[in-house]
Amino acid sequence: MKELLRKGAIVVMLGSGGVGKTTVAAALGLAAAREGLNTALITVDPARRLREALGLQRLSAIPTRLDGRRLRAAGLDSSMRLSAMMLDVKRTWDTLVHEFVKSPDARCRILENPFYCSLTQQFAGAEAYAALEQLDELHRCGQFDIQIVDTPPAAHAFEFFEAPRHIVRLLDSPAARWLFTPESTLSRNTLTIASRAARFVIAQLEIFTGTRTLSAISDFFGLAAEATAALSERFHKTEAMMHSANVSFVLVTTPAEDRLHEALELTTLAQRQNFSLRAIVLNRILDERTFGALLSRRRRPPAHLAEITRLRRILGENDPKLSALAGYLESYRENQLLEVQQAMHFAHKLPPDIKLAMTPTVEQGVRDLRSLARISSILTSVTSGRKFLEHATDALGITAAREFARERRSIG
Repeated sequence: MKELLRKGAIVVMLGSGGVGKTTVAAALGLAAAREGLNTALITVDPARRLREALGLQRLSAIPTRLDGRRLRAAGLDSSMRLSAMMLDVKRTWDTLVHEFVKSPDARCRILENPFYCSLTQQFAGAEAYAALEQLDELHRCGQFDIQIVDTPPAAHAFEFFEAPRHIVRLLDSPAARWLFTPESTLSRNTLTIASRAARFVIAQLEIFTGTRTLSAISDFFGLAAEATAALSERFHKTEAMMHSANVSFVLVTTPAEDRLHEALELTTLAQRQNFSLRAIVLNRILDERTFGALLSRRRRPPAHLAEITRLRRILGENDPKLSALAGYLESYRENQLLEVQQAMHFAHKLPPDIKLAMTPTVEQGVRDLRSLARISSILTSVTSGRKFLEHATDALGITAAREFARERRSIG
């Protein structure tokens, strides 16, 4: 992962909700700062625990640098430059209105328009578009060496690619312009005889925004007409930036079968659309203790997992409760092996030019800078995720094979 951390780089984190994307983004940001880069971490409503880990009780749209004293207390270099900020979707859209709508009266009416408020808060793509806009703003100002962008939560990672275009298509829709300009919105009767395309636009607007006040919609489109072309042009420029050599995409997923399947689909989509998907992070694979043992000892089976074999024989002889406990431990070890095998199967399907990194499950979660620093170190220390998985499969398989042999001997 270290090769992604260079001056002028933009790293965009992708991933469905619930895979730990924000934590991995923060860990990667910390890794960049440790490399001496002035780093900006752009995130969307991070969990309270992560904010506390960063030492930032509140985040705003203004980059806030991590406190040097907290860094020092966590055993880190206090001179590290890592700033975090939270995406403010409404503020970003309001800034666009001020930039592209010249009339003060029109600006005021747009900002107070109910449909505009719904559009910026509920419409699919509003957050993703705002994230791209914020990214472009920071890129143009040149304040930071590298930017790590935690994309908005979504049902699936594809939305970051697709959703912003929905905004532009809506605003630039000929049907919407025809239907909602003041001279065409004459009465409800006019709407009842509208074309099928126009009725479809109304239905989509009402579904996405919950706003049924057609006069507010009409007023918005009339006022925003002068800004539509400029907004569309801005988006296309930002989209072009997303295809530049400085931008790398990193997908975060977990070893769950459905997540791995989605990751493969996204890999195909990224290649089809010429986005530079440079790395995939398998998050929450194995527990931290097992992960560390495999990382340091490679082919030797982790001692605490090998010990389960002995406990299974000792505890399972007399006491049913202890036998049940031993069975649970055995299932736990088998699940560890299954996770690695699924990840290995996934890795074989990936294009060879996509890096594979991984991070373990932290037992009590990332709750302070020390635990975040551990994840950050692991993220950049595994030079080849594929080789790590091969060694993990061997080591965990050795444990299982030994137990099987012992069980066969005891039966015989």
